[in-house]
Amino acid sequence: MKRIPSDIDRLRVVFDEGSLVADAGLLVAGSLMKRLGMEQLLDKTVRLGKREGGARPGRKVLSLVASMLTGGTHIDHADRLRSGSTRRVLPFRVMAPSTLGTFLRSFTWGHVCQLNKALGALLKRVWSLPGAGPGDQPLVIDVDSTICEVSGKSKEGAAYGHTQVLGYHPLVAARADTGEIVHHRLRKGSSQKGNTRFMVETVNRVRRAGATGPITVRADKGFWSRATVRKLEEMGVEWFIAIPRYPNVKQAIEDINDSEWVDIGYTPDGEAQVAETTIVTKIDKTEHTVRLIIRRTRLADPEQQPLWKDWRHHTVATNSDLSATESDRTYRNHARVELGIRDLKYHTGLAHCPSGRFFANAVWMAAAVIAHNLYRWINHHSGAPRERLTNGNTVRNRLFKLPGRIVNHSHKLILRLPTNWPWASAYRTALQNIRSLPQLC
Repeated sequence: MKRIPSDIDRLRVVFDEGSLVADAGLLVAGSLMKRLGMEQLLDKTVRLGKREGGARPGRKVLSLVASMLTGGTHIDHADRLRSGSTRRVLPFRVMAPSTLGTFLRSFTWGHVCQLNKALGALLKRVWSLPGAGPGDQPLVIDVDSTICEVSGKSKEGAAYGHTQVLGYHPLVAARADTGEIVHHRLRKGSSQKGNTRFMVETVNRVRRAGATGPITVRADKGFWSRATVRKLEEMGVEWFIAIPRYPNVKQAIEDINDSEWVDIGYTPDGEAQVAETTIVTKIDKTEHTVRLIIRRTRLADPEQQPLWKDWRHHTVATNSDLSATESDRTYRNHARVELGIRDLKYHTGLAHCPSGRFFANAVWMAAAVIAHNLYRWINHHSGAPRERLTNGNTVRNRLFKLPGRIVNHSHKLILRLPTNWPWASAYRTALQNIRSLPQLC
């Protein structure tokens, strides 16, 4: 067709082109999956035995991951990968949605642990590549929880928690400078347990993955406990954890002299000050002194000040040697983890938990974490700065969701892509850099 008819109603629609690729950017993702040996790693680590749907777990997990990379939020969306020649840009056989559903339902808790072990090994492979891991540089890890809301009461493990929302209550640990999810765990909706163990597992995982430098862990007050800080200090980890306003904390704040408060930059119509103090708490029946960093804020505009005339306090406990202002600034950056969690939930498939079985949804979350990290690894290879936290939807629209056609020209396969694609340079850079990586097994 040389030109588009003036009346678009005259266009005839025929689904008969077998050489078209629905999402040609999957070639970049597939190339990275191949270089990292992801299918073989999953096949080796996840052993479902003779359970129904348990054969070749690698290609099934990666089918879910590839579907999520193209915006899939339900199991049926994997059928998109089976259209035209889309499967030819992936290094594994794409499985049908019915097979994937059976596969998810075959998992037990032990098998979910095997899959999480595979994700730890995958992180180690990625960080072994030049410039990918933190190495001996400082590593900051943000730990947080979120709510994955569900509808109906047929979801196993879903419950009403402290937010009065029906759903699951997963834990997430993210690398602060890149947004990578280094550890995760799906929990029941009403669960508030396992925080200490999760933090210990996170530190151990990044150590095994090659992080040899200083580690700092940041978390909100839901993670404060004496057992947690004791474990972190035993592991040589620096920590910043918000602490609830217990009576002794309130008293310590009241005892701070006005001359000890230091002004810090804040919003134009507000003011903030920082001070520090200590409290004595018992850990394993032994008294320990805990350092507190307190930030107090209030409105500065005289017209609005009556709405918020009193100081409001936010208290963080830490074992850091940084000054009070630097400690406060360091902890405030913890809020960036919310961007990664939002991206994981709304741009990487976790907005929907597809199964009525808890362990199936745990596998779904693991696939979403892999997809989330692939976005960041691929975006890095496209030339984007690692410190710029780009969300998955941006990477998808720039590098993945573009149509293509596979043609055979002089016995050479060529993937033809749209002219004037705004991010063609980033696509070529990412593909070239990934293809130059060593094959990991």
